[in-house]
Amino acid sequence: MSQAETNAVVFGVGPRQGLGAELCHRAAARGMHVFVNGRTAEKIEAVAEDIIKAGGSAAPLLADVTDEAAVNQAVAEIEQDGRALELAIYNAGNNRPEKFLDVTAEVFEDMWKVICLGGFLTSQALVPLMLKQTDSAPRQSLFFTGASASLRGKAGFSAFAAGKGALRMMVQSLAREFGPQGLHVGHVIIDGAIDGEKVRERFAEYLDSKGEDGGLDIAAIADAFFMMHEQHRSAWTLELDLRPFKEDF
Repeated sequence: MSQAETNAVVFGVGPRQGLGAELCHRAAARGMHVFVNGRTAEKIEAVAEDIIKAGGSAAPLLADVTDEAAVNQAVAEIEQDGRALELAIYNAGNNRPEKFLDVTAEVFEDMWKVICLGGFLTSQALVPLMLKQTDSAPRQSLFFTGASASLRGKAGFSAFAAGKGALRMMVQSLAREFGPQGLHVGHVIIDGAIDGEKVRERFAEYLDSKGEDGGLDIAAIADAFFMMHEQHRSAWTLELDLRPFKEDF
């Protein structure tokens, strides 16, 4: 196993063929010890084990991002590790197309909690730690995964758009407040369907209808995240939007 010098954490990790897991593997490949967060122990343990088998350093970090106490405990575990936190990514989210008049208050609130409240809770716990460790890390980034709905509300996606739009505004506020203190805050908009396990299981026909490279390649998305992370502070990107070459926008 490699000797990692800094830490990374990815909140919202699911199956291996998913963006969260790919981001974890990329961080480990760059020499970071990765905390793999999710709500399903089996999934995050599998991702951590795969990283270790590949020669990296990782540990599962079980926590519900909508539970303030659980988030604070998770970040306390990261701090107790002793290494500086170089990279944190909030990738947690959920989506379900549904006609507006069929959306219940419970569904609307639950979706907002995962998409937006979780981003708030993790940021409030992470930012003080990262600022405290600024001198111990080569660079520090706090990134968030956005979507088409971060920019526009489409018919049938009212709850999703409400959460993603709110998250985007919060990220802008964080960037303006903490960027001058050396923390690179960024938002990556995924404008299209990710060609991964979740979408393949639910909307395989839709992905196939898009043709070759009609869905976003997971490895290519991860490339963009780490391009941002490695930017010089004189030319930081706040927001990056990614979409397939044939996607309408």
